[in-house]
Amino acid sequence: MKPKKQQPKKPKQKAYAAAGVDIDLGNKVKSTLPELLSSTHRKEVLGKVGGFGGLFAIDVKRHPNPVLVSSVDGVGTKLKIAFAMDRHDTIGQDLVNHCVNDIAVLGAEPLFFLDYLGTGKLEAGVFTEIIRGFAKACAENNCALIGGETAQMPGFYQSGEYDVSGTIVGVVDRDAMLNGQKSVRRGDAVIGIASSGLHTNGYSLARRIFFDQLMLSPHSRVPELANVLGDELLKVHVSYGPLVQRMLRKFHRGDNRPVRALAHITGGGFIDNIPRILPKKLDVVIRKDSWEMLPIFRLILERGGVEESELYQVFNMGIGMTVVTDPDHADAILRFIRASGHDAWFIGEVVKGKGEVRIEE
Repeated sequence: MKPKKQQPKKPKQKAYAAAGVDIDLGNKVKSTLPELLSSTHRKEVLGKVGGFGGLFAIDVKRHPNPVLVSSVDGVGTKLKIAFAMDRHDTIGQDLVNHCVNDIAVLGAEPLFFLDYLGTGKLEAGVFTEIIRGFAKACAENNCALIGGETAQMPGFYQSGEYDVSGTIVGVVDRDAMLNGQKSVRRGDAVIGIASSGLHTNGYSLARRIFFDQLMLSPHSRVPELANVLGDELLKVHVSYGPLVQRMLRKFHRGDNRPVRALAHITGGGFIDNIPRILPKKLDVVIRKDSWEMLPIFRLILERGGVEESELYQVFNMGIGMTVVTDPDHADAILRFIRASGHDAWFIGEVVKGKGEVRIEE
């Protein structure tokens, strides 16, 4: 009688993986990073991704008097839309572009970016989509992606959900920094540059309006938008960084600096962001009908049941960046912005006041 052939034993699952943290899977997924991040490489980067710290050597020939500028942010509840649509390729772009814009208002160019991803269970496909988005945006902004952290925390997040945040570091020469509180003057013009939509702010209110009040779903096709609602809400946050760098190189010559200040219109809208660049005795008047409002904001305005004045403190209302400029150069700067592929309009002016923004007809 032949002895029974023994079946090979399945390898025993590691205790940490059984507890919900699969280190081997994490290592396997991270092994794809060098290829994904190759497009973001800059010559100043030292070492490889995966060390205890990222290394970056500033080119002091280009920046003889460098000031480092940093910012950190997240994507907020826009992530809920990504979860509902099972689409994760745009979230990384949103985060990088948001951070780039935050330092661009000081005149800084981005140098490097670091990301953080926290999740209950690491999904290889989702991870790759997110990192691909980081890499795409970093490459477009000439910003090196030099490191990050991926944390597996079972029981901490809802199933299928995650959170992301990022930190950017840029540089600007001390003498070239933009400081609106010192340079903005009465009579200056305000140019508004178009956004793509909500960008990364106001989603908690937008979700309540669309999903609770109007009883729509992320998969609803909305005639006013000519689009699926979820796709409209996932439109990528525009990066204005490359435009700002080109604009400053063209118009800032010697002591002639017609670009007085920039404001990134993010959380807090016009009401809270523009005052950050104003002297205490000056206001900005925004003419609310001076630009072409995107359909999604028109829909929120007409059907959201929210006071119009509050909308300008929650949403960007179609303007992602404002440029305060010397009135003598305003036309040339507006033409330059439009020629660079961005819609833009004169939307206001600087007047006597007390450091506030007024939304008027």
